[in-house]
This record gives sequence, structure tokens and C-alpha cells, in this order.
Amino acid sequence: MNRKYEIDTAENRKFLQDIREDLLRFGRRFPSPGGSAYYLGDDGTPWTERSRETWITCRMAHVYSLGSFLGYEGSGELVDEALKGLCGELHDTQNGGWYAGLTQDGDILPTKQCYAHAFVILAASSACLAGRKGAGELLAKAIATYDRQFWNEEEGLSCDTWNTEFTILDDYRGVNANMHTVEAFLAAADTLKEEKYRERAGRIVRHVISWAEGNNWRIPEHFTKEWVADLECNKERPDDPFKPYGATPGHGIEWARLIVQWALSTYGEKADRDTYIKAAENLYNRAIEDAWFADGAPGIVYTTDWEGKPVVHDRMHWTLAEAINSSAVLYRVTGGRKYADDYAQFMEYLDASVLDHTNGSWFHQMDRENKVMGTVWPGKSDLYHALQAMLIPYYTPEVSIALAVRENRSV
Repeated sequence: MNRKYEIDTAENRKFLQDIREDLLRFGRRFPSPGGSAYYLGDDGTPWTERSRETWITCRMAHVYSLGSFLGYEGSGELVDEALKGLCGELHDTQNGGWYAGLTQDGDILPTKQCYAHAFVILAASSACLAGRKGAGELLAKAIATYDRQFWNEEEGLSCDTWNTEFTILDDYRGVNANMHTVEAFLAAADTLKEEKYRERAGRIVRHVISWAEGNNWRIPEHFTKEWVADLECNKERPDDPFKPYGATPGHGIEWARLIVQWALSTYGEKADRDTYIKAAENLYNRAIEDAWFADGAPGIVYTTDWEGKPVVHDRMHWTLAEAINSSAVLYRVTGGRKYADDYAQFMEYLDASVLDHTNGSWFHQMDRENKVMGTVWPGKSDLYHALQAMLIPYYTPEVSIALAVRENRSV
């Protein structure tokens, strides 16, 4: 194996650093005049005809907050542009909260999404750590809105989607929004030093572990309003970008990392952490067994059925990013050589198939033969998953990545 792909080698550290710098160069043109983020095309050119969505704007605020900690020139100003959008045109001054986004003509995209609001918390937390003007006020407003509209204290989970006016709550409940809520709550806890958000993250984590353990470590993603799993949801639209049918191995992998972060930051005693780290290993290993190299070619398939058979064979870049993250984190906390070997495989695949060595950034979707396609994710919408994957392997896993990078808690 080329040393460039092996964790803890100087060559691998340099490989990740070079990719980070390329990513931060690639994404610089995201801000629209009002601050909301343009969707980026294959070469980083803004696709101005597409809607400007809140979750993408939040991700770019987070990314360039990380860039500011890394000393990348102009990052702070790019964070400020995204904050301008989040505090301005994307914020609903009449009903509260944040619109899903805006169309090319500035019309409002309907609904208020838990997913997007979780990312507002993440973006504001990172921008606070970066010392950007207005970030503290944004974070306070985001948490207040989230607490009022999305968090259910009795259930220990979050609902998913309201209408724009916050008067009608959709019956759908989803694990994806709750996953990013865990990420956001951990970031808020680290930024504000308010442990109630870490405790809330733990309540969500325990639900997900219970559901996965009862389903052979494949996480049910979709639920009714009573939190009854709907295992047949979207069977007719299996490649939906946010609500695909079946198990989503990439989410099992992503949950593994978040569970480790939560457990390490919550429990001082190793014995208290071990149950959760073992659950994280089970989630990761089930997902890799089901989805990596599942059809004769490298890559992680997008979805499987409930027996682990691939349904949508496409490879999404974010699944690889999360596999890089979680294999590294599990190697750090367990010392298991398997995870280091997995990491090296993922690095090799990244270099060979997923990095766009011509235009920059990562290809966001490829078919089962690793040819670029764009049916679900055309272009290169944002940098969030890719940039984090070039940082998390070399920073301490028990705190959110923004705090770890800001305080240079490297490993």
C-alpha cells in the first residue's frame, strides 16, 4: 500500500492537507449578493438558476469557519457572507425560523425543515468559535427556534417538517434530521458549555442504537408521527436524496462517529463508554459489510434492502467522506488494525475515483462502475463532508471538529 494512503504517515497528512487547500479554493464563489449560497457546478461556478438553500448556506459558513482556523486567506469574510444570508434573506422575520431556501427569483421555498435548522445551529456554533460578528446572536436565535418548534422533550427526539407558518406539522418523522441534530447539539454544547444539549444528543443516540440493534444494525430511517418504523417508505422512489428506501449504509457509518464523539465527551470512565463504542463498531461494520465493494467494484452503495442487498448502487461522495472519518475515529479509540486498513482502502479509492483532479473538489455521485453521473447530486453542491473528512482523522474525536481545529487538538 502506498504510504500516502496510510494513517499517521507524513505522506498521508500531506495528502489531506493538499486536498483541504484545493477544496477551500474551489468553494470561494458560493456567496450570492444576499449571502445565501449558490449551488456550485462541476468546476465551482455558481449555478445561479438553482435555488439557494439554507442547509447549503449553513454548511459553507461552517466550512469557512474551519478555513479560518486553518489560516486560509479570506475565510472569515466568506463566513460573514453566509451569515449575512442567514441573518437576512433566509430568515423569516414574520413567522420565525429559516426558510428552506429561495428560488432564483427570490421566492420562498415552502416548509420549515428540522434538517436545515440543525445546520443553522452548527453554522452559528462554528462562526461563534471563529469570532464572527453576529454569530452569537444567530446561535441564540437558532437554538430558541429549535427548542420551540422541533425538539420534543417528552420523546427525546425531534420532529421533521412544519409548513412555512409553523402552524401545521407533517406526520413524517425521520432519523436523518435527528442525526444532524446530534451533530448540532454537540457543537452547541462545546461552544456554549451548556451540557443539556449533550444530554439531548444522548437521548437521540439511545433511541437510534435501540432501533438499529433490533434490526440487525441496519438503522430504520423513516417513521410515523408515533415513531413506528415505516420500512417500506419511498420504495417507489428508492434514490430520493433525503428519504431513500431501505437502509442507508452511509448513515450507519456517520452515526458511528457521532456516537463515539458523544460517548467520549459524556463519560469519563472507559467502562461507561465501551457499550456505546461497541454499538458504533456494530453500525460501522454492518454498513461496510453490506455496502463496500458490494457489486464487484470499489465504493459504498447508496442504499440496501433490509437483508443488506444493494438497491441503489450509485456511490455518493458523502458516504466515502464518512467512511474515512469513522474508520479513523474507530482506529483511534479501539486500536483495531482493521480500521486502519479500511482507512487506507478508502484513501486509495478517493484518489483513484472520487477526487476530481482536473476541476477540483470531489465528484458527488458516481454509478456502479465509478463513472460520474448527476441524477441525484449533479455538480458539487458544497464542501462540508469532504472538508471534514480531511480534518477529522487527525483531530481528537471527543469534541466537535470546529473546536478541535480552533484549539489545535491534533492527534
